[in-house]
Amino acid sequence: MSPRGRTISSLSNMFNDIPHQSSLTQLNSSVPPLLLQNRAPSCAIPGNMSFHASAKREEEASAEAAAPVESKGGLFGTGLSEWFALPIGITAAVPLVKFDWYVVNEETQLLAVFLAFCVTVYTQGGDAIYKALDQKAVDLLKEHTEAEDKVIEALEQKLVFLKANQNMVNDFEAINEIRAETYEKLNAAGAIKPQHDFKAQVQRMLNMIAQEEASHTEKVKTALMAEATATVTEKFSTDKALKKAALDAAISKIKGGTAGADPIQAAFVQFFKDKAAAVKASGDDSEEKAQREAMIAKMNSVAKNEGFFFQFDSKGNPSMTV
Repeated sequence: MSPRGRTISSLSNMFNDIPHQSSLTQLNSSVPPLLLQNRAPSCAIPGNMSFHASAKREEEASAEAAAPVESKGGLFGTGLSEWFALPIGITAAVPLVKFDWYVVNEETQLLAVFLAFCVTVYTQGGDAIYKALDQKAVDLLKEHTEAEDKVIEALEQKLVFLKANQNMVNDFEAINEIRAETYEKLNAAGAIKPQHDFKAQVQRMLNMIAQEEASHTEKVKTALMAEATATVTEKFSTDKALKKAALDAAISKIKGGTAGADPIQAAFVQFFKDKAAAVKASGDDSEEKAQREAMIAKMNSVAKNEGFFFQFDSKGNPSMTV
């Protein structure tokens, strides 16, 4: 025998030698049999109790369970037709009424009327009542089904929305990468853009200066030509010798002959020489200064309105403002 078996056997012998077992037997003999049927099982361990090391199998427990007794149906579960209740009832009713064991009175009549009413309602209106109740149940089931369908549809839409937003993190990461790349490009372009802006501003000022100089030159040329024309005309009108020389030169050109210097051209040339000498001798540059100041004021106004990076001082020298 193994050590485990010897230990269990010794424990069994110890329980068998306990002195209170005889007293329990005497107590059981004094208790009525009806109570013994409902009493709890005895705690005493029998001497020949067998011990098993393995666990109890569930298959054995289910096999020991009593199988439920199936009902045969019919009259009182006997399997006979319910119509046998009619002759049995009549047979039992005859002696009951004959020996006055059951008195037929107004209560019996009321019971008969009530039973007739119940039978009539069951046979005539039972189907309508059933349909009404069944229709109500169908309507409730339909409403419940529609509500469930709406819930399912909402959940399906939510599922579609969640599936569509599965890549939201990746989309935002891509957007952040594009934003960072764009900022880098903007920073690179921002380092060059001021130079292009400065170049465009300088070109704008140079074009403005060229236009102002061309406009001023044209005005001076027009004024000189008008003054020269008036002076030469007046000179030829008052000097008969010049008038005769101009007439002779014109006739000679018409005839195709060789003529000397044109007196009118010589008069214009002499006027411009005298005008230049007079301006050089006078040394008055007030008009030139006034024109320069007006030009500087105009350029500073344009630079301020358009946000240029520079302006001009009173002498016309540019200075940076940024």
